[in-house]
Amino acid sequence: MDNKKTILVGMSGGVDSTLCARLLKEQGHNVIGATMNVWDEADRSKLPENMPVAKRDACYGPDAAEEVAQAQALAEKMGIPFYSFNVSEEYSCCVLDYFVAEYSAGRTPNPCVQCNQNIKFGTLMDKARAQGLVFDQFATGHYARLLFDETTARYYIGRAVDERKDQSYFLYGLKQQQLAQCLFPLGNMLKNDVKALASDYGLGLEEKPESQNFINGDYTFLFPDKPIPGDIVDRSGKVLGQHKGIIYYTIGQRKGLGIASTQPLFVLELDSKKNQVIVGLETELFARTCTAKKVNWQRIETLSDVTKVQVKIRYASDLSGATLTPQANGNVLVTFDEPMKAVTPGQSIVFYLDNAVLGGGIIEIL
Repeated sequence: MDNKKTILVGMSGGVDSTLCARLLKEQGHNVIGATMNVWDEADRSKLPENMPVAKRDACYGPDAAEEVAQAQALAEKMGIPFYSFNVSEEYSCCVLDYFVAEYSAGRTPNPCVQCNQNIKFGTLMDKARAQGLVFDQFATGHYARLLFDETTARYYIGRAVDERKDQSYFLYGLKQQQLAQCLFPLGNMLKNDVKALASDYGLGLEEKPESQNFINGDYTFLFPDKPIPGDIVDRSGKVLGQHKGIIYYTIGQRKGLGIASTQPLFVLELDSKKNQVIVGLETELFARTCTAKKVNWQRIETLSDVTKVQVKIRYASDLSGATLTPQANGNVLVTFDEPMKAVTPGQSIVFYLDNAVLGGGIIEIL
């Protein structure tokens, strides 16, 4: 084929990334499989006794070697070269340290966004090239579409055809240099079709569970200090109960508070300085505005005017209408068309225009 390319494929051993590699090979490209090992073996001794090891439904866990071996076996089955790269040191700095710092500060982090921006679409490609691998593009099994605006000469992420599986939310942090190298072969496919095609190819992965969580089970082994219990209070400061450590709570949480009340109570705020969990009624959870910090723009270079968009305040949330107002410091004031429930500091807010990513940032409550 005239447009034959050499494509590095990030392989996890799952159905999506494996089919991604299989499709690209079928199209006549030179395909190289690559996986990243993020697990730090030093953490094994810190694991709680009840943490599952045999089943992997998380990104960070002690069975990384098994996943690497499975990815390698699949690459060999497809007849493509395969490389494994240890990125545990970089992952620890960019993802784990960030995760610990955010939770310790009473915020709810989004490690998947950090991993994509800094590790998967950063360190992994850098290490592959440092080892002498030459490739034109980097492909993953993400459900997203890569778009290009010829007028502005900018790349940006479009939502996947399968809206139930769309992962554009996690990719808003990618820069232009990263996007220019990306390839998402599954962006125009439905998940059911992916599974069916994987079955036709005999990949044997149709029933393998997908990675759903950052860490499977108790994540406190990552924290250098043991969580400190403290007071659960209402807005007036009245003590209603005790919490087991603010890292176990997030905005909007209702279950597990252990408080007797005539009305359901929800977590409204986490005060790390006072080591308090502040609770209140569901009506108090709604916000009309928030600020987006550390904003990354994809479709545009910067926001210069008030702009109507749709937003997602978490991966599982629906698109909602909002207005963006640029601030002098580079932050963005977000005004929701309707009050939004449980707008959570530390989480990502992603802006969409015409079903594609305009940009996104980190939520800060005014």
